[in-house]
Amino acid sequence: MVTKSPVIPKVPRVRESDPDDGGAVVLERRPQKIKPPQMYQVVMVNDDYTPMEFVVVVIQEFFGKDLEAATQIMLKIHLDGKGICGVYSRDVAATKVGQVLEAANKAGHPLQCLSEPVDI
Repeated sequence: MVTKSPVIPKVPRVRESDPDDGGAVVLERRPQKIKPPQMYQVVMVNDDYTPMEFVVVVIQEFFGKDLEAATQIMLKIHLDGKGICGVYSRDVAATKVGQVLEAANKAGHPLQCLSEPVDI
């Protein structure tokens, strides 16, 4: 007759503590796998009314780009219909969108800006 050996459940490894601490047992930490937060890209959309100079100034002011980089992004928006101004966490992206829309509204321009998740 064949007998099966008993199944031993897997128990976390423990380490005996120092005898001076009252005989406590400490479980070993297991590293957790944490995903980085979802990132969002801030996108400006082209329109036929907002001046290019205004778009460049907005990109410089709210996205910290120099004149050359801001001009390149503006041209991308103008030629392709939209352009990415930066990639941020969700809250920062939402704040930047709000800042751009408020500045455009105050200046009387219909500039549109939105944030969308980045595909990884």
